[in-house]
This record gives sequence, structure tokens and C-alpha cells, in this order.
Amino acid sequence: MAVHLGPNQYGKAENRVVRVYRDTARHHLRDLNVSSALRGDFRDAHISGDQGAVLPTDTQKNTAFAFAKEQGVGAIEEYALTLGGHFIDSTPRADGARIEVHEYPWDRIEVDGAGHDHSFVRAGGGVRSTVVNIDGRGPDRTAHVVSGIHDLTLLKTTGSEFHGFLKDKYTTLQETDDRILATSLVTKWRYEHTDVDWDASFASIRALLLERFAQIHSKALQQTLYGMGESVLEQHPEVSEIKFSAPNKHHFLVDLSPFGVDNPGEVFIAADRPYGLIEASVVRDDASDPGSAWHGVPGFC
Repeated sequence: MAVHLGPNQYGKAENRVVRVYRDTARHHLRDLNVSSALRGDFRDAHISGDQGAVLPTDTQKNTAFAFAKEQGVGAIEEYALTLGGHFIDSTPRADGARIEVHEYPWDRIEVDGAGHDHSFVRAGGGVRSTVVNIDGRGPDRTAHVVSGIHDLTLLKTTGSEFHGFLKDKYTTLQETDDRILATSLVTKWRYEHTDVDWDASFASIRALLLERFAQIHSKALQQTLYGMGESVLEQHPEVSEIKFSAPNKHHFLVDLSPFGVDNPGEVFIAADRPYGLIEASVVRDDASDPGSAWHGVPGFC
């Protein structure tokens, strides 16, 4: 039987890097979850156990923490690009690197109407993320950046319909022209290049996604996602495509009639499972070839 080594990579997952800037009495906090992986010619490590070409995962961990101090943590995309480039330069057998960073938001605790200098509370509103894939060495090196947000929980109490759907003998769902629409959104978008003001682009895209979710009168979650993605591509030329994975967080009207109580769309049960899962991509007609941009980015069609 002939066999050979297929695609492989190795790295250090989920390094919890917390960087505190305390240059002044008013501290600043960046809270990251950093995962790194290298791919390339690591056949000897798998076939014979020879680790001579392997940069240890422990070294990758140490570098993630050291760079948080030496390079600082600005935009997570820039941090990931710097880290990935360094790993390829430090590992002669590597021809690709993947760096994924999640950033957890914190707000200042308010005391007497003002944000405290060094006390924080974990904020809601989603977790920012980026996945950077770097390929090649020297002048032939290319970098792909996919950024996004997850755990962005959205809900509208009206302005959503669902009717006219296909029915068969197993269909029991009732049509409605007024329902709650809710989701815990995961969305990621691919940048066309790396000449981007990362923080400004992220803030603008996030605000636009929220705005369009609220504005669109939804006939289906699919229609809402497409409208959100279309607006992002219209207003952000630096973005080539955007992908969504959106569970439909169902809210069912509770029947209170056995108790002689009317319920005109006011009391619901929030069902956590099973749930509809809607996935979609919105892509520019002239988008560049994604290459390895989506490598190791699970959960999208």
C-alpha cells in the first residue's frame, strides 16, 4: 500500500495575550486570543520524527507575548501580519503562516459619571477577529487578511416577515407577516489588499452592519444578510467579499388562550435549539482570487 503525507500545519493555539499600557495614570487594555500555525516542508518531522526544521510551538507562544511588548498591539491585523512574517523569516522550511487573533472588548467602569482610569468591565457587542494567511518568502510573499466579528447578537421586535415558503406534508410552520428576528451573527470579510486603516475600516463596517439590520424590512433572514453585505461592498472598496453565518434565534409566541389571556405579540419563548442556520457570501464581480485567504477559516459555505 502506497501512502504519502498530505497537507499539514502546526502551531500554538489560543495564547491569551493581555497587553496593558500604563505609560500614564490612565491605563489602556488590549485583550487578545492569538493562534499561530506554520505550513511548509515538515515531512521529516512526520515521517522520521526529525525535528530539525521545526520551530517549536512553545517558541511561537513566547513570540506572541514578546511582540505584544516589543512591537505593541495596535490594530490586530497589523499585529498578525508582523507576527506571521516573523515566523516565516525564522523558519527556513516554512512557506506559509496563519495567524488568527480575537480581541475581547472592555469598557471603562464609570465612577461619578466618568470612565475610571484603571478599572474595566467586559463589553458586549461582539468579538473582533482577524485571520492572516501569509504565503511565500522574500519578494514573492503575499498576505491575505480576513477580518470580522462574531457573537454579535442582534434582535428586532418587528419589521420581519416569513411567508410564501415551500410546503409539503411535513410542514407545520405557520406563515407570519410580523415576527421577532434575532441572530448571533458571525461575519468575516476579505480585504483586497493590506493598505488599510484597519481600525477605521472595522468600526465603519460594524456600524454599517448594525444600521442595515435595523433598516431592512426583512422578508427572510437571507434577504437581510444580502442587504447588509451589499451595503458593505458598496461603501468599502477595500473589501472584496463578505461572508455570513447566522443562526435564526427563534422566538415563538406563547399561547395564553387556555388562561383566557390575549397575547398580541408580547410574550414569547426564546428557543435555543434546533435553529435555522443561514450562510451566505456577497462577492464583488471583479474580486481578486482569494488564494489562501480562507485557509483554516471554518464555518462558512
